[in-house]
Amino acid sequence: MTRAVILARGLGTRMREDDPSAALSQAQRDAAAAGHKAMMPIHGRPFLDYLLHALADAGIVRVSLVVAPDHELLRRHYAVDNPPGRIRVDFVVQPEAIGTANAMTTVERWTDGDPFLAMNADNLYPAQALRDLAALDEPGLPVFERDELLRSSNIPPERVRSFAIVEVDGAGYLTKIVEKPRTPDGPGESRPADAGRQDVQLISMNCWRFDSRIFGACRDVPRSVRGEFELPEAVGLAVTRGVRFKAVPAKGPVLDLSRRADAADVERRLAGVVPRP
Repeated sequence: MTRAVILARGLGTRMREDDPSAALSQAQRDAAAAGHKAMMPIHGRPFLDYLLHALADAGIVRVSLVVAPDHELLRRHYAVDNPPGRIRVDFVVQPEAIGTANAMTTVERWTDGDPFLAMNADNLYPAQALRDLAALDEPGLPVFERDELLRSSNIPPERVRSFAIVEVDGAGYLTKIVEKPRTPDGPGESRPADAGRQDVQLISMNCWRFDSRIFGACRDVPRSVRGEFELPEAVGLAVTRGVRFKAVPAKGPVLDLSRRADAADVERRLAGVVPRP
């Protein structure tokens, strides 16, 4: 396991929203206005540097960034101005921002048939969770207990309520995933009546170990009620086709940088950390 895919194509809609209460530097305000979550400066370094550092610590040596056609800022930083020392960074373009499952289809050739990790660019996952995931010899995902995630991370309860819920069988394999459960806080899919019956609610943070079987599911998954091709729904389709995903118990913190107000707490939590991607 030497490869990882980071989904950095999003439009950054939530990050672009003005928030007068968010204490941001001018460089951070510029990144927020452009929707560049991955390039938001944290102690003078792009947030993405911290994720690349964690991946390198987990043994990953090649990373593909799924990016927009206009990605000169990212390319200049990682290919020219500050090329990483422990990881090779490649760029794969997703022409249109129509969902994370569609984004995955763009990296099929880049993976060259190898298994790989996949994750969001606006989350910083614990290095141990990434190591455990990379150590699998089959598809899988880290699963976080909801209450522990709330205690350890910077993610407020109302945001956690919108995350995908997973159900796991007695052997530790994924049986169901419910993406964007409908809550009073916003739109999404209705949660099935039997979802969440486990004693402990388990949350997916959109971090995965995949093999090549995921690509067919990503191509075949229909648009969600949000009008996008959603990666968790493609995973659910793969499960119905017989692909088994091992659920790896994980502990936070997971740091989320999807809104301007997140920046101050992320900086506080990463004080003294010097990333070496």
